[in-house]
Amino acid sequence: MTRSDSTDSTVDDLTFTPSGTESPLPPVHRLSPSSSSKFSFARAPSPLRFNSLPTGIKEEFEPTRQQIRFDADPPSDNDDDDDIMSGRPSMHRPTGPQSHVPLLAEDKRENAGRSRGRSEGIASRQQSFASHRSSFRSRSPTYAQPENVVRRKYIYASFFLILSLISFVVQTETAVYIQHDLHWNKAYCMMYLTHGSWVFLWPVQLAIIRLQNRKLSWPVFWRRHLALLRSTAQMVQSQDLHAPASPVLSKVSPWPYMIKMTAFITTCLTMAGGSWYVAVDLTSPSDLTAIYNCSAFFAYVFSIMLLNDKLRFDKAISVGLAIIGVFVVAYGDKDDSESGSGEEQKGVGAKLIGNIIIGIGSVAYGFYEVLYKRYACPPEGCSPGRGMIFANTFGSMVGLFTLTVLWIPLPILHLTGLEVFELPSREAAGLLAISTLSNAVFSGSFLVLMSLTSPVLSSVAALLTIFLVGITDWLVTGKPLSAAALSGCALIVVAFCMLSGATYKEMKEEQRKREEEESKALEMSDEDEDVDEEDELGRRRARLSDG
Repeated sequence: MTRSDSTDSTVDDLTFTPSGTESPLPPVHRLSPSSSSKFSFARAPSPLRFNSLPTGIKEEFEPTRQQIRFDADPPSDNDDDDDIMSGRPSMHRPTGPQSHVPLLAEDKRENAGRSRGRSEGIASRQQSFASHRSSFRSRSPTYAQPENVVRRKYIYASFFLILSLISFVVQTETAVYIQHDLHWNKAYCMMYLTHGSWVFLWPVQLAIIRLQNRKLSWPVFWRRHLALLRSTAQMVQSQDLHAPASPVLSKVSPWPYMIKMTAFITTCLTMAGGSWYVAVDLTSPSDLTAIYNCSAFFAYVFSIMLLNDKLRFDKAISVGLAIIGVFVVAYGDKDDSESGSGEEQKGVGAKLIGNIIIGIGSVAYGFYEVLYKRYACPPEGCSPGRGMIFANTFGSMVGLFTLTVLWIPLPILHLTGLEVFELPSREAAGLLAISTLSNAVFSGSFLVLMSLTSPVLSSVAALLTIFLVGITDWLVTGKPLSAAALSGCALIVVAFCMLSGATYKEMKEEQRKREEEESKALEMSDEDEDVDEEDELGRRRARLSDG
């Protein structure tokens, strides 16, 4: 809008020039070429005097009418923000002391401010685009975690360690009483029942989570729980925290992979557990305890091979010290009369076969622990809560596979006479139920412990049960622990403390390394996008300057 440059315009007479819009009046036609030259150069959208406008149109520009329309539809803050960011002038009529200034008054400062506002608008768009881009990038999943995530993992792991130790003591005492005192010695059947009891881990966990989220409706709760399990299984399959957000990996069902891993890992677990039950009648208890608990050493070896763990001096010393403690407990009382009579009852050949079988079981159990950590646990950086939920879910899958598949050897053993099936007595059945449920609690806690920490730490932690079982036998039978047993258990406890400190330090270092790598990757990505953005905006400014 400009002030009319006609010489006959009067002072304070408002003029109106339509720009970009059509005038409500009939269009002004250019004069014919036959007219005089002075009129041939007249502009088509010639300025119109305000007084010359029709009455209906002049009423639209009255201050009172404008005020009414302004109050009826006040501009919102968002509209103002949009106008500022876009560089466009406001579409609302100004109010205040300048509301009656002629609309077509030309002000060079206003034009300069408009051009300055246009450039500032471009700069503001650049800044807004960069801030929006940064905010969107910050929402993408990263490996960065809260500072206390390792401490939280150790708090959860400590709770489940205590729970697993208590449940293991209960399971061991009841199992020994059933086999030795009640004479229901069915090794494979007991293993089938104890491993099959793992199927209750997921339903019990689901009930606990449901009690914690009572306000949610069941369909919403169930949908969220299934989505969490599916996304975690995708992380396990790809070993990538970003797998659920990937458009390709998110469409692939992870359950065929989980079924195959369940079958493979359960087979290794059954071999390890079955070897213990077979060797218990072939070799001495001391050899059985010492050799089977060497699984901590094999777990460390397989961790280096499959989990790419570094050979750390402190961890190697801790594992070696724990195994020495086990040997001290097992062979420290060789002059015991009961031990000697037991060894005389067993032939040399049978004892050798038993030691070989339990040695294979020790290797198989260490291999099972590392396999579970490698192929059935979410990658490092996953939240502790998600890891615990999925650990118990996988435990239920192991129990379901045991119940549906591993019943096949039962009739074979019965027909061949290797293990004739017999129903237990009422007392044995009650204690068997307690032992089975205790094993389910121990196994679920142990799976969570391995998922949160490492197989090596879990194996050494399991050696603490030797000390607790000895204390329990002392309290139950009244037979005190020998000096060798106390010294061996002390070595195991010291080894566990050393390994816990080394593992905690290693987890902190890995977390810090992941955060540094992730921050560097984000910075490099931001720099690349900033260069592309500057080039694009530079071309825009070039086009604006050309225009």
